[in-house]
Amino acid sequence: MRFGIYVAILGDLADPRKTVQLARTAEAAGWDALFVWDHLAFTWGPPAADAWVTLSAAATATDRLLLGPAVTPLARRRPVVVAQTVATLDLLSSGRVVFTAGLGGVEAEFTAFGENAEPKTRAARLDEGLSIVDRLWRGEPVTHTGEHYTVDGVTLAPLPVTRPRVPIWIGGYAPPALRRAAAWDGWVGGGDDQDGRMTISPAKLHDIVGEIGRHRATMDGYEVAMSGVSTASDGSLVQAYADAGLTWWLEHLHGYRGDFATLLERVAAGPPH
Repeated sequence: MRFGIYVAILGDLADPRKTVQLARTAEAAGWDALFVWDHLAFTWGPPAADAWVTLSAAATATDRLLLGPAVTPLARRRPVVVAQTVATLDLLSSGRVVFTAGLGGVEAEFTAFGENAEPKTRAARLDEGLSIVDRLWRGEPVTHTGEHYTVDGVTLAPLPVTRPRVPIWIGGYAPPALRRAAAWDGWVGGGDDQDGRMTISPAKLHDIVGEIGRHRATMDGYEVAMSGVSTASDGSLVQAYADAGLTWWLEHLHGYRGDFATLLERVAAGPPH
């Protein structure tokens, strides 16, 4: 089991300097990763920081933490731009990046800009976009004419440090999302609500892992990550999820949980043990 912090960079936490402080504290306290929300929350109310600028700042302030979004709605981004952004961050951090992607759960982040928020369209754009970024990160010349994207003989440069490409984890609980996740390197999900209650039990997680495994030849090396809320002494809670197949516990930090001082104190206390 490895442990990360998962920061909702909205509201008071939209100030990227606070995430950098959390990242530095996390690294010193023995956490293994920093993940951040990737939302355009200002379209539905609260201030929101840019995930990639925030992660870049954290990369320069840390030496060891794995870095990534959780999750990026790839359908509202240009895949080629995402490929370049992630490759640049991977170079900046010396290979400490994981890319997570999903449909995106807030329709206003699409409709506010005149984009199609229909789930089938987003799913098609996601799958097509993932194929493009995968090929670009591998360094091959990409020519692609699809339903939603066209790429005409493009080779990405510079490439990510991580070879053969940056790992890809997929978010979502629906059967199509789990089948999609099985085709890539990992799955990531939200396991708690805004009041700090766990909404996904170890038994439910076991079922999720089993469903992903039905669509793979092996689960060896496959990552299963989930957000949750714990204290430093909640080792038994986390162990129950580890027994169900969890490989990453992501401590969820957001404004409903407390003020910044409270969140910083929880991070400084270290992973649950």
